[in-house]
Amino acid sequence: MNNIFSNLKGDKVIWALAGLLAIFSFLPVYSASSNLAYLHGDGSTFGFLVVHFFHLLLGFCLLFAVHKVPYHYFRGISILLLPVVVVLLVFTMIQGTTIDGAYASRWIRIPVLNVSFQSSTLAAVVLMVYVARYLSKITEKTVTFKETILPLWLPVFAILALILPANFSTTAIVFSMTLILMFLGGYPIKYLLGIVGVGVVMLALFVLTAKAFPGMMPSRVDTWTSRIETFFDGDEEQEQYQVEKAKIAIAEGGITGVGIGKSVQRNFLPQSSSDFIFAIIVEEMGLIGAFGVMLAYLFLLFRIVIVATKANTIFGKLVVMGVGLPIVFQALINMGVAVELFPVTGQTLPLVSSGGTSIWMTCVSLGIILSVSAKREEIKESENNIIEGEEENPLDILSEAI
Repeated sequence: MNNIFSNLKGDKVIWALAGLLAIFSFLPVYSASSNLAYLHGDGSTFGFLVVHFFHLLLGFCLLFAVHKVPYHYFRGISILLLPVVVVLLVFTMIQGTTIDGAYASRWIRIPVLNVSFQSSTLAAVVLMVYVARYLSKITEKTVTFKETILPLWLPVFAILALILPANFSTTAIVFSMTLILMFLGGYPIKYLLGIVGVGVVMLALFVLTAKAFPGMMPSRVDTWTSRIETFFDGDEEQEQYQVEKAKIAIAEGGITGVGIGKSVQRNFLPQSSSDFIFAIIVEEMGLIGAFGVMLAYLFLLFRIVIVATKANTIFGKLVVMGVGLPIVFQALINMGVAVELFPVTGQTLPLVSSGGTSIWMTCVSLGIILSVSAKREEIKESENNIIEGEEENPLDILSEAI
C-alpha cells in the first residue's frame, strides 16, 4: 500500500478530493439508477453500479498515466490532437444519432469497447491546453489582433462551431472558459470584447439560419429556445417538469434528508443519475450532504489556484487554470440547474454523475494539474538536496583533511 501511495505524485489534497468524490458517487448513482433499471432492465441497479465502477476505474487509470507525463509535453500533444478532435467532431456531426426525434449528435460509438464517447468533452480539454500553450508563447510580447487570428482564434471558433449544433451548453462553457483563460493570460481586453461581439453575432446568424432551414438540424434550436423560455416564463411543461421534480426533491430533503436510498423523486426524474443527481443527493442527505458536496468542489478550486500559483512556468500556471476551472464551473452549473438558477443544460456533476466521458475527461484534466504540481515538488526536492549538499561539503572537506 505504501508503494502505491509513493507513486502518486503531485498535490495530495487533490488526489484525496478526487478519491473521496469518486467513492461518494456510488451512493447517489446506485440509488438514482432505479428508474433506469425498471425502464431498461429487471429493476436491479447493480448493473449500473458495476458500469459506474469501471468508468471510474478507467478514469483513475487515465489520471495516473497522465500525471506521470511531464507537463511540458502537453504543449506538443495539444498541437497533435487539435486536428484529431476536429475530425472527431466532424464525424460526430455526420453520423448524427437521434434521441426521441431530436437532433443530438453528441456521441460516437467505439465498437471495440462497446461504449459511447462524447467527442466535444475531449475537444474542450485539448482546446484549453492549446490556448494555454499559445498564451505562454506571447506573454512577453505585444501582439496585434491580426497576428492572433490564424494561430489562436481560427482553432477556437472552428471547434466551437463544430460543437454548437448539438450542444449549446458545452459551447457556451468552453467559450466562457477560453475568454477567462485569455484574460488571465494577459490577452488585451479590448480584443476580448471584440471577440464577444463576434461570438454573439455568429450565434445569432446560426439561430436565424436554423430557423430558416429547419431541416438542417431538426428541433435542436427549438430545444434551446424552449429551455430559455421555460426558465423565464415558468411554464411547467417539457424541461420544467424535471426542474419541478428536482425542486420537490430538494424541499423534501430538508436539513438531514430522507435517508440514503429512500429518494422518491428518483422515480420521476428522467436524468436522476446524471444531470439531476444533485437533487437526489439533497433529497437523501439534506442540506448537510449538499453543503458537503459544494465544499468539496470549492476546496478543489482552492487547491487548483494554489497549484497554479506555485507552478514554475507561465504555461504551467495557465494550463492548470485552463483545465481546472471548467471542472468547478461545470459542477456549479449542475447544482445551479437543480435549484433553478440556470436553465436545463445537460451538464453532469464531475466525478459524481454517471457517464463515462465526463469521468474520463475530468480525470485527464486532474492528471494534467497533478503533473504540474509534481514538477513543482520535483524542483523543490532538488533545491533541498542542493542545499543539503552545500551544507555537507565543508564537513566532508574537513574530514578528508583530518
